Amino acid sequence: MSSFSAFRSLETMCMFLTSTVVAEESTRPLNPSPAVPQPGRHRRPMTVVKPQTSNAWKRRKILVTVLTVLVILGIMVTVGYFVKQLIDSKYFFCPSSVKFIPLEQACDGKNDCANGEDELSCLSRFIVNTTFPVRLMSDQNVLQVYSPASGWGTVCSDGWTAQHTQTACTQLGYTINPTSTNIQVSNLASLKFGSFTAVKPGITNTPIQEATTAIKACDSGSIISLTCSDCGLETVSSDRIVGGVNAKIEEWPWQVSLQHNGQHTCGGSLVSPQWVVTAAHCFSSTKKELSRWRVMSGQTYLTTLGGSYVDRIIVNGQYATKENDYDIALMKLSSPIKVGVKSKPVCLPPKSLNVPDNFPLAVTGWGLLKENGVVSDTLQVAHISLIGRSTCASPAIYGSHITQRMICAGSMKGGVDACQGDSGGPLTYFSSQWNLIGVVSWGVGCAEANRPGVYTNMDEMLNWIYTFIEKNS
Repeated sequence: MSSFSAFRSLETMCMFLTSTVVAEESTRPLNPSPAVPQPGRHRRPMTVVKPQTSNAWKRRKILVTVLTVLVILGIMVTVGYFVKQLIDSKYFFCPSSVKFIPLEQACDGKNDCANGEDELSCLSRFIVNTTFPVRLMSDQNVLQVYSPASGWGTVCSDGWTAQHTQTACTQLGYTINPTSTNIQVSNLASLKFGSFTAVKPGITNTPIQEATTAIKACDSGSIISLTCSDCGLETVSSDRIVGGVNAKIEEWPWQVSLQHNGQHTCGGSLVSPQWVVTAAHCFSSTKKELSRWRVMSGQTYLTTLGGSYVDRIIVNGQYATKENDYDIALMKLSSPIKVGVKSKPVCLPPKSLNVPDNFPLAVTGWGLLKENGVVSDTLQVAHISLIGRSTCASPAIYGSHITQRMICAGSMKGGVDACQGDSGGPLTYFSSQWNLIGVVSWGVGCAEANRPGVYTNMDEMLNWIYTFIEKNS
């Protein structure tokens, strides 16, 4: 290559580099302005911070609103309850025809509802024409059985077993931990034994009257006495009924309140966890429908909350309204009450208990505190005395109005007596256990002199009670 050519190539290269550098630098400003910042994340708008008192006020408003709603609902429920009570006290509702009928038309023997619902749940009447074949006699609870051929026979201890005890007590109703005791015949000279009877060998599970056979005398020289339950155990009384004092239900746990449409109407006595003895006159023409009744047990103070529903009401078929004769009724509860300190049955008495005249008795209830007074809110007890039949049936007292189905108790001087609201309640006598010897029935006024209270004589009603309970247990 010549030197001229080399020079031209070098010149050409320099010119190229110069133009490239100038072109690149000419695109830059001599005094560049500050860089424009690029937009970043949006910031949240500022909010006003509320003080804590605002949240507390909001919570209070919610609480007040909730309480107001609850109060309104409570008022509505309460009003609804009393409206229902008012309607129930006057009318019977027919579900099938969706209508109300006057309460007096329910249980009147006529179908006033389309499907006859008004006649399905009513009290019934029962007359006994037979002899209940098992009984206990005297304060010794001597066991006797009945045979149509030979009458009543006292059961000997010969061959007697624990199974026989269980069977006999089951026939007599309320049974818990039954026991039997042998009593020497020579120790009961005053008892009218009639004939004797003894259990047949190898027979234990049939009814006692069928498991026994008549004999002339007991080979063992002893007879059977039964204790069938823990009924009527002795209580410690704190010693109105008119002239009475406040009592506690723990002292008289068999006492119950019979309430019709939520109102105390009569008293009654538990004789088993599911059966109540009361008076027939408690069930007038407008009180025959079962669903209106509740039985309140275990309460010292009257209350209308809760209570047991009633499955059956049975009035003695021989009850005479005008004469007050055979004034006895039974109520079967829909389910048994729970036996405890505040609810426990009283004992049905043995036949021919023979309580002495003037012997102390107790009558309990929530009835009027005085004639034409008010019902007591607290259970009352009055300690009174048995008045002899000859005295009570004398012309100066009640005369021929006193029948064999009645006994009298109280004070001839007056001042203490059962009264309205005590009807159906218990008259009790203590002899190792509390026995139900009477049911509050009738009287002239309350606590008047020479006008004692008259009670249904339980000694005459035992056959009716045992027969019906056995048929319907």
